[in-house]
Amino acid sequence: MKTVALQFAQTLKDIGIRYVFGVPSGSMIDFIEAIRQTAGIDFVLVSNEASAGFMADVYGRLTGIPGACFATFGPGATNLSTGVGGALLDRSPLLAFTDEIPDQMRNRTCQMNIDHQALFKPITKWTTRLTADKVRETLYKAVQVATSEVPGSVHIGIPSGIGMKEAGDEKPDIMAAEKAKPAAQDMLEAMRKIFSGAHKPVVVAGITAVRAGIQPLLTALIEKFEVPVILTPMAKGLVPENHRLYAGILNHALANIVGQTHQQADLIVGIGYDPVEINYEDWIPHVPVLNINTVPVDLDADNYTLAGDIIGDLATSLESLLSISPVQNKWDLNALETRKQKMLNRLRPTSAFGPCTVLEGLRAALPEDGIMTCDVGAHLHLIGQKWPTPGTGCLLMTNGWSSMGFAIPSAIAAKLCCPEKKVACVVGDGGFLMMVGEMATAMRLDLNIVFILLTDQKLSLIRIKQNQKQYQCEYGTTLSGDRYQSADNFFGVPVLKATDQKTYDKALEEAFTSPGPTIIEAFVDSEEYDRLVLKGNK
Repeated sequence: MKTVALQFAQTLKDIGIRYVFGVPSGSMIDFIEAIRQTAGIDFVLVSNEASAGFMADVYGRLTGIPGACFATFGPGATNLSTGVGGALLDRSPLLAFTDEIPDQMRNRTCQMNIDHQALFKPITKWTTRLTADKVRETLYKAVQVATSEVPGSVHIGIPSGIGMKEAGDEKPDIMAAEKAKPAAQDMLEAMRKIFSGAHKPVVVAGITAVRAGIQPLLTALIEKFEVPVILTPMAKGLVPENHRLYAGILNHALANIVGQTHQQADLIVGIGYDPVEINYEDWIPHVPVLNINTVPVDLDADNYTLAGDIIGDLATSLESLLSISPVQNKWDLNALETRKQKMLNRLRPTSAFGPCTVLEGLRAALPEDGIMTCDVGAHLHLIGQKWPTPGTGCLLMTNGWSSMGFAIPSAIAAKLCCPEKKVACVVGDGGFLMMVGEMATAMRLDLNIVFILLTDQKLSLIRIKQNQKQYQCEYGTTLSGDRYQSADNFFGVPVLKATDQKTYDKALEEAFTSPGPTIIEAFVDSEEYDRLVLKGNK
């Protein structure tokens, strides 16, 4: 007899899922045992279910195959929901599994029982319950939903006690993900006409462009028509910072200098632009928007002009745009380069030992194809503009969901997905406090990850926002205080302390040659953030 649990494990393996991240429960042990018995798939124990969600999110981003995560009833499910919501708004395919009360008890009062279907409905693309006769069918449909444009999370409740039941004799076909179809010819013709009529168009590319794999076409487009390109934070790497037409990142450090470019535009050309990172209205001038995307534009039509909404496969749309003859424009490319260099120069270190120094040292130590993950906070705004990113997938952040605690679990998942690559993580002490338990996970898995802990004992981004409103800056943002003492290790992961350039360089060399995980605690002056972040977009 093939049990539901064995059918479940085998189907996940057939889908291509390599890991299931989570915290086990008594009801789920049948499924964990089935995973143990199935070659090619493993269960990875984490310290917090939110971490399991973040790890599954990153697995989905890096492989294109949905990541998988698990949690138990009630509090396990609510913890997991943080990572599940992240996958929805950061556009990563993910399958979330939770224990659920059996059918006959769902409407009864019992321990840990909440309505998981209601909990996950607003933070997933689809939520359902597993039945013994439709294990493979349900999982195949979940994959199709999770990977179809726009990708995101799916939740499947697993009724308690179902694991050892006999599975149905199923032979369903794998369902192909729904991809964007080419835009209609009249749309493409309108797009070409609108673009040709602009004198100072600016291209702004987002995470949908990353997902579509159109980097060569995007580069060809900006080079053929000699137009500046701006990226959203999660699209970093689509165009390298040293490209002569690269103008910067929206909404991160010194975004006001980037704004000196886009505020001159007479046409905003959004390519794969996803407003989940930043709404158009938060930065665009009052000029027409040409939206080239896989889904309809989200724009305040009462106050802004939509020139064209070109919905379809991005590669087809860009190929159509490239078919027209070069159009002369009025951009001063020398001024563009001067602005960019001015911005990058201002991102150089000024304090004796601040976050800019830490980032430059890490960039020099991390190979070009290495992966860096970062948390939410002031350092993220700095990284978004400053960190040289040679290609997509080299910098992992959350910006659609923007949850603190993302960096550490995402680094663990990145190393599991790409064991041959060097992986580093930059996290503030606020995010570190949330996920320090995952040091035990990194140590148990013996993963060579370099964790850079930026210690300033403050929630610096909030402190800066308080200061801008002339509030008392230290209230509610101080993390530890005068009695803080640095640890020598966390769960066996050694801590190397850096207080200046010399000790930091030595720590980096030791950490990157270590066989396992290492934390470098960099005691930085957070005042450097004040002159760089939250400068507005215009």
